[in-house]
Amino acid sequence: MTRALAGLYGITDPVLLPDTSALIKAVEAALQGGMRVLQYRAKNLDQAIRLQQASALQVLCQRYQALFIINDDVALAQAVSADGVHLGREDTDVVRAREQLGKQAIIGCSCYDRIDLALTAQQQGADYVAFGRFFASKTKPQASPAHPELLITARSQIQIPICAIGGITIHNASQLIDQGVDMVAVIDDLFSVQDTCERSLCFSRMFSSNNGGY
Repeated sequence: MTRALAGLYGITDPVLLPDTSALIKAVEAALQGGMRVLQYRAKNLDQAIRLQQASALQVLCQRYQALFIINDDVALAQAVSADGVHLGREDTDVVRAREQLGKQAIIGCSCYDRIDLALTAQQQGADYVAFGRFFASKTKPQASPAHPELLITARSQIQIPICAIGGITIHNASQLIDQGVDMVAVIDDLFSVQDTCERSLCFSRMFSSNNGGY
């Protein structure tokens, strides 16, 4: 399946990509390199700008047959016909998001370093769960740490795809991919580098070599 929850999962950052032109250029480069999933995260921007950017990114992701996820905002996901939404601990729950977005929507949940949250999300019908942070993060330096060993336990209890997040770079991603994660979520080491396309390709190759292809 081309549009699968697997491989490189890019997350946008308005600090790294401060205007729409820079955002679109960087995201397209990542898509050209093989990024499979994009999450649009821009919590503090004006709503009109968020709607404009999300609409453009949805079209771009469709062109490259990648999945487009909106961070936290179910209404925005609905407005731009995104593939789904990613929910944190303080956001609406999976059941309510499903009621609003429908059966086909992809709903992911942040589970931090807690298996119990992942099991609850799975029971409620989430499509994937995300654990982290696994390494020091420039984006969320205060986030609670998670240890790679957590993924061994998660893999034995969680049947839906697992995403790892937090300080992931081309130098440490293999530690998590080797533990069986389906996706690695990357912000800084994808969108702050000079050649985003090449960096995306490097991440994508790590999954290909580990799994014999997607």
